[in-house]
Amino acid sequence: MKQFEVVIEPTANKSIVKFETNHFLTNHTSYEFDNIEQAKQSPLAQQLFHLPFVKRIFIAQNFIAIDKYDIVEWEDVQQEVADQIKKQLNEGVEVIQDTDGMPSKVPVTIYAESTPNPSVLKFVANKKLVTSMLEFKNIDEAKDAPLAQSLFHFPFVKEVFMDENYISIHKYDMADWQDITLEIREFLKKYIEDNKPVYTGDLQLAKQQHQAQSVPNTENYKNLDETSQDVISIIDEYIKPAVASDGGNILFDSYDQETKTVKVILQGACSGCPSSTFTLKNGIETMLKEMLAGKVEYVEAING
Repeated sequence: MKQFEVVIEPTANKSIVKFETNHFLTNHTSYEFDNIEQAKQSPLAQQLFHLPFVKRIFIAQNFIAIDKYDIVEWEDVQQEVADQIKKQLNEGVEVIQDTDGMPSKVPVTIYAESTPNPSVLKFVANKKLVTSMLEFKNIDEAKDAPLAQSLFHFPFVKEVFMDENYISIHKYDMADWQDITLEIREFLKKYIEDNKPVYTGDLQLAKQQHQAQSVPNTENYKNLDETSQDVISIIDEYIKPAVASDGGNILFDSYDQETKTVKVILQGACSGCPSSTFTLKNGIETMLKEMLAGKVEYVEAING
């Protein structure tokens, strides 16, 4: 049985706090309730509405956001709310009750998008699939990802990379995309419509692992030298968005002050891409050399 943990996450709106969980609460669907009557299909939300300061409840894949009345401050009650959510989840209180006894299907569209890597195709859904980047090199690594495991049963699937609302699939040369794209699209569409789980592992752990690799503000980041911190900031702000649009990801690995060399890890569509050398030399390396003049001379790639 899943053991839920809950982490308190403030938002830009002072009246709203998010309570993130380490397991999915819903499958690809979000719910909003303005009062206890509207929350009939959510026993968990109904329990939370008994708290006098709860004004509105929003339930998404891995968090519950609560909008409060001004009668209390979040600092005084947020831990109590987090403890209550954790307790109810671990006691098996239903998050969303199926009203007709049958799994509800959500309308799903999947479209295929080419990437600079001819061996990788990006399959984009109109639903959020995961809350953090996930990469699987083989079926053993996908033990907590039922969707990735299912994809590895196709003989032509070599690697699987997921982020937000898309899946990048790296294929073996044994098959041509024109012969298998439709099959994969139809499989993904049915899988998601049937509300099957995408990821069953610890979401908070996956998020922490990703942040440790890429987000300024972590302890690892604070312990790095100034140039390494600057490189990470440039990658996150200027390079990652473009790479993500191609179905991949780039992570900082190391910086050698003596050789002025930056090593980066390429994931998803970028890993093993024939054009990655050109992109590194004429894009990333040029940018870092210009923005960190005298500190960076070379960029080397490590395929993730």
